[in-house]
Amino acid sequence: MTNDSEKRAPALPVHDRAGGSSSSRTAPVLILGGGIGGLATALALARHGIASRVLERRAEFETEGAGIQLGPNGTRILAELGVAEGLEPLAGKPDAIHARDALSGATLARMPLGQWIAERHGAPYWVAHRSDLHGALLARVRAEPSITLQLDFEANRIDDAGGTVTVHDAHGRDHSGTAVIAADGIRSRTREDQFDGGPMRYAGKSAARAVIRASDMPAEIAENATQIWLSPRAHVVHYPVRGGREVAIVFVRRDPLPSDDWSTEVPQSFVMDTARSFAEPLRRLLDVPGRWRKWALYELPPLATGAKGRIALLGAAAPPTLPFLAQGGVLALEDAVVAAASLAARPQDPVAALSAYSAARLDRATRVVAEARRNGGIYHLDGVMALARNATMKLTPPALLMSRYDWVYGWRAS
Repeated sequence: MTNDSEKRAPALPVHDRAGGSSSSRTAPVLILGGGIGGLATALALARHGIASRVLERRAEFETEGAGIQLGPNGTRILAELGVAEGLEPLAGKPDAIHARDALSGATLARMPLGQWIAERHGAPYWVAHRSDLHGALLARVRAEPSITLQLDFEANRIDDAGGTVTVHDAHGRDHSGTAVIAADGIRSRTREDQFDGGPMRYAGKSAARAVIRASDMPAEIAENATQIWLSPRAHVVHYPVRGGREVAIVFVRRDPLPSDDWSTEVPQSFVMDTARSFAEPLRRLLDVPGRWRKWALYELPPLATGAKGRIALLGAAAPPTLPFLAQGGVLALEDAVVAAASLAARPQDPVAALSAYSAARLDRATRVVAEARRNGGIYHLDGVMALARNATMKLTPPALLMSRYDWVYGWRAS
């Protein structure tokens, strides 16, 4: 841990995997943001023997958060980073994705996960509480000598001088490094200051989250599955977390009132007024949580590039994705390993490395963002279109439905 009173932190040595250090480069890569993307980037850099300094604006990490789904493309990376072992006891391991009509409760499809998807893609499909994933990443970061983590550092200016890049905060502290990876989220100040990205656009929907005890699940719908309930006005996703002891619930509805806060507390009526026409077991489930917290869903216009000189964007900063493909956190993990590999391949030219990283991620991220937006529309179809969707899902073999996402789950860095 650094001393927060430092005016400028000393350069860090680059540690190799055997624990030695390299004298060929001493300045670390600076990472803005200590969330999932930032911590994963630090670990990915450490695997290549590259030191990093993670600069996090918060004075302490929050334990709040929503659930997160981790397809094989994500769990494969967690295994490579040495994080999967710590997360595994806390992860849910659903056997299927059970899609249902929220109004009638009828099953539309039961798509295989479990052993089927693990054998197909060489890694499992897990679901977890976001704070458990962050905690597993943080434990690995704190055990890695080539990573320095500094809390309570809010970057307000970045100077790219060509040979080095320096990050400053409002208290006169600064850190210099070979490059800056901005993993500072959808409201990225780096994106706003350094890239001509345009303003956020509200997607017209908000998501409310809650976590309940598994024992409080209505018996009719209690199963080891990721369940998704579809209706025109809202959809619901829930799945087991904390090793199956708890269930994370996400309720997504149209909402005329966007919020700026990740944890805006909302009354039960925010959920139940929209859920009045839902099937009775689903209504009973949604009536269990004593507290709901919502966050508004936003989109950002695409960037031509996510790299500029020695500065690059990562995760939700470039670009964010709506949660309707369950790939937001996993995209950040993918970005992390690609950025680290690119910097390792071009150790003397971080500008070219970051440019190559951005180019390598553009098509992938664009496709994921587009497919997530499309899924959001499909979830909320009405009338004849909803009937056609339901019929298609019922008649299509479940394995064939899942195979449509081979391009998502089968992704590998190389």
